[in-house]
Amino acid sequence: MPIVDSSGTRIFWNESGAGDPILLIMGLGYAHQMWFRTRPVLDAKFTTIAFDNRGVGASDVPPGPYPIAQMAADAAAVMSAAGVDRAHVYGVSMGGMIAQQFALDFPDRVNKLILGCTASGGPNAVRATDEVMKVLMARATMTPDEGAEAMVPYIYDASTPRARIDEDLTIRRSVYPTEQGYTAQLQGILAWTSFDRLGEIKAPTLVIHGETDELVPPGNGRLIASRIPGAKLVMIPHASHLYTTDQPEMSDEAILDFLK
Repeated sequence: MPIVDSSGTRIFWNESGAGDPILLIMGLGYAHQMWFRTRPVLDAKFTTIAFDNRGVGASDVPPGPYPIAQMAADAAAVMSAAGVDRAHVYGVSMGGMIAQQFALDFPDRVNKLILGCTASGGPNAVRATDEVMKVLMARATMTPDEGAEAMVPYIYDASTPRARIDEDLTIRRSVYPTEQGYTAQLQGILAWTSFDRLGEIKAPTLVIHGETDELVPPGNGRLIASRIPGAKLVMIPHASHLYTTDQPEMSDEAILDFLK
């Protein structure tokens, strides 16, 4: 099992496919298995490198909080373990925050940057509605299955077939995070912002966001794209936070077109 030590924490990673390398960074509480829709498409043209952020999956769960900068350093350690000096970097949700920080802290290691369904944090971020926040807070009193189900209306588009959502939940159920790991990641998110530094990102950047995202409203994607020089913005219709499930073909096409 490929493991790299990052500041005393064991980080699990793996790679597949063939071609130019692309580093995949997953979101809050999600393990690398949740790339199961996107990764096979990328593997046909690229070498994909995926890993479990500290606190989830097969990686260690050290005491928190986990600063976003530390998780970006974990990502850099994974790239080094894979023998890769420079790669495309694709992060979703919290992984998009880590990707922003990675591009700022390790600019020479980024070819192209993809920021999916993410935000720049801080007071300038576009907040979810009170209704969504209430459900997020209530998850602390729910079982993992109840919490995952309660979030479905806010992270999937209403047009998405329930069978496809259930495919996600089956994978998710096999890799639920511990409460400690989830909370430590969340603390890192809440303490972080890139807003004032987005103009420093020099890598060619694609910002991709679902138009009906209620967890991380689409205004966040527009804001990030407006502040990164030359960034391309793609808004996916009939897609919410998990746009790779809502509109897999459309989102894959946008990503492949950007990377070609």
